[in-house]
Amino acid sequence: MSRNRAKEIKIKLGILLQKPDSAVDLVIPYNEKPEKPVKTQKPSLDEALQWRDSLDKLLQNNYGLASFKSFLKSEFSEENLEFWIACEDYKKIKSPAKMAEKAKKIYEEFIQTEAPKEVNIDHFTKDITMKNLVQPSLSSFDVAQKRIHALMEKDSLPRFVRSEFYQEFIK
Repeated sequence: MSRNRAKEIKIKLGILLQKPDSAVDLVIPYNEKPEKPVKTQKPSLDEALQWRDSLDKLLQNNYGLASFKSFLKSEFSEENLEFWIACEDYKKIKSPAKMAEKAKKIYEEFIQTEAPKEVNIDHFTKDITMKNLVQPSLSSFDVAQKRIHALMEKDSLPRFVRSEFYQEFIK
């Protein structure tokens, strides 16, 4: 387990022990809206085989996305995917007030140093993102999101393809 993950768990446990009424905040996943059950068919063998070469195809498929997320959780490394999803949701916001609120939430949860789910981005990317957040726009997180996408493509995707989670789809 990474030091950050251990620290995150320790902090959450500490908060749970101090304030039982705030326990609910820690249990609710990042996406505030309850996810609707997806009525999609299990992917065909061809579709599943395409995921090996395309993270985007994997992320666009509900089964693939759910399986990838479960795999990352099993490795305690789901923060990159959660950040990517949060950025996708952020880009759908129309109201400037809601955009600013969501931008602050994403920054505090994923970008700032010692964030609970801090993603691994370089200082240059972090600085660009912080400058973009002075005046939040739909593209505020684009550079960071592209970096995290590249990291998942280069690092997480190959591990996922070798995992049991993926092997289930190509049996």
